[in-house]
Amino acid sequence: MYGLLTPTLRRSAAALTHSKNHGMTPGPLALLPPIYLYRRLLRAHRKYLPREMRLLGDEYVKAEFRAHRSVDNPAHLIGFLTEWQLYAQKIEGNSWVGEKLDKGKVEKMSDEQIGQLYELMQAIQKRGTEGDLEDGDGGESGQKSQ
Repeated sequence: MYGLLTPTLRRSAAALTHSKNHGMTPGPLALLPPIYLYRRLLRAHRKYLPREMRLLGDEYVKAEFRAHRSVDNPAHLIGFLTEWQLYAQKIEGNSWVGEKLDKGKVEKMSDEQIGQLYELMQAIQKRGTEGDLEDGDGGESGQKSQ
């Protein structure tokens, strides 16, 4: 996956970026090569996220790109790169704050992806709890315990 895009992947990406949109919505964006997108994501985290969120985000980005390093299916690669590129744009535009997951995307997720999402949620909650304790308020930051 790293390095230059294969000719097949380049053609597939070109087909996506040159589709007609009839002026109703913006057209799809040109896909960045994996290594450039990876670097862009880490830079966006460094520039736009608080330290704790950046550390968690960096770990996740690195793990996902590492896990997809050997994927050969062009459709999977295009989907992977597209979603990460949209994520980078949201981080850079600060439009991610308070955003909820798209129900359609959640319904399309595999059991493994749902499990990863749950693990990510737990890691975020754990770091939030640790942060509350470090701030000295004993974890009572205005949130009710369940």
